[in-house]
Amino acid sequence: MSFTEKNHNGVAVSSSEFDVHSEDLHLQSKVRSLRLLDAARAAATTLALLMGLVVLGISGNSIYVYNRSHSTDVAWLSAWPSSAAFDFKPTVALVAGSSLVIIANLIALTSHHTTIRSRMTDLRLHTPITFSAPFVGFISALVAIILFYVADSSATKDTLTSWSCRWRHLSTASPAPKFASLCSASHAAVDLAIILIPVEFIAFVLAGWELKVERYTAAYAHARKTPSPALS
Repeated sequence: MSFTEKNHNGVAVSSSEFDVHSEDLHLQSKVRSLRLLDAARAAATTLALLMGLVVLGISGNSIYVYNRSHSTDVAWLSAWPSSAAFDFKPTVALVAGSSLVIIANLIALTSHHTTIRSRMTDLRLHTPITFSAPFVGFISALVAIILFYVADSSATKDTLTSWSCRWRHLSTASPAPKFASLCSASHAAVDLAIILIPVEFIAFVLAGWELKVERYTAAYAHARKTPSPALS
């Protein structure tokens, strides 16, 4: 929030949103850096949110296709392996992980839309939001990928990805699943989930950097407004 005041020469001077004179070039530089970091964090957060939505949509649709086609199977002509030989956890891990990513990044974006000045009035509240949101997103994406590959590496059970890719060249009639489409979609979801890991890490690093600059700027602005004991 800005306002104007007159200096000793009677000239109107714009005050920064930290209530100090705009003549303080060092503070202006820190405020600009803070805004750039905030914008970069918001961009990384928005990208992670969109990627999480895509992963959730693809994985959720794969589960829907499986449930729909599995329910129409007859005992002697099944498009899917038996439950004992089929592991559904990798796809569920992607759904759960992407859901947590979406929630975490939505929370992070709400933190971005608060003003810089209001954050600085209570850093104790802003700090956990700044750090926890991208951290939860990063851990969620990482755990989802780890669980996916651990389950997908099984030599005794098929997964939705391994089964659909094995039979991707098989032509099936509706309502049987289109294995080629399921195979491509499964790989796309995994690839996006992998890319989510560095994107969330970048958002986490930017949040830490932003908080460091924010603390310094708040302390500097407070020092500028506080009269020196030697002059009081």
